[in-house]
Amino acid sequence: MGKNVHITRRKDEDKWAVITEGNSRASSLHDTQRDAIESGRPLAEKNRSELVIHDRQNRIRDKDSYGNDPNPPKDRKH
Repeated sequence: MGKNVHITRRKDEDKWAVITEGNSRASSLHDTQRDAIESGRPLAEKNRSELVIHDRQNRIRDKDSYGNDPNPPKDRKH
């Protein structure tokens, strides 16, 4: 599994950043969280990793998995 891609808020610049784990610099900066997510999703898909979406306080609010999901849904049999 590749490196996760994080969508975080840059308070000092009032921008949303797309950051791949292990990098100190953002891949890109965006005016809206939606734009950052749209930019980060293909990176997570390419890396076969997770897209980790943070809220305005930079707490994790959501994750989308594009690789080997560490917590796949349980197969329900009726």
